[in-house]
Amino acid sequence: MTIEWRYTTHHSLGILSLAGYLGPDAVHRFTGAIGWVQARGTGPVILDLTELRGWSAAGQLAVAQAARQLHSGGRRLELAAIPTDGCLVPDGTHPPIPVHCDLPTALATHRDPAWDGRE
Repeated sequence: MTIEWRYTTHHSLGILSLAGYLGPDAVHRFTGAIGWVQARGTGPVILDLTELRGWSAAGQLAVAQAARQLHSGGRRLELAAIPTDGCLVPDGTHPPIPVHCDLPTALATHRDPAWDGRE
C-alpha cells in the first residue's frame, strides 16, 4: 500500500496532506512529495496526517529526514494529527518538530491577527 498526497498553500505556509499508510513502500513517494514542496513556496510546512492510517519506523525516519531537508532550506516542518499507533520518536538529528493535535489547531498557531482571511 502507498500514500496519496496533496499540497495546498495558505497565507504564508504550505500544507502537505497524506492519506494511506506511510510504510517502507511509500517512503520514496513521500520523499518526492517533500522535494516538490521544497521547490514551491516558502514558510513552514504543516504535514497533515489526518487521513494517514499509520506509519512504520521507516515512515517515521522519512518524516525526520524531511524535517532536516526543509530546515536546510530555511523552512520548518510541523505535524498535525499524528497516527494513534505511535508518535514520532526524535532521534536527535533533526530540528524540533512541533506537533499539533489537528490541522485547525496547527493553522490557528499561524493565524495573523491583522489578516482577516481575504486576499
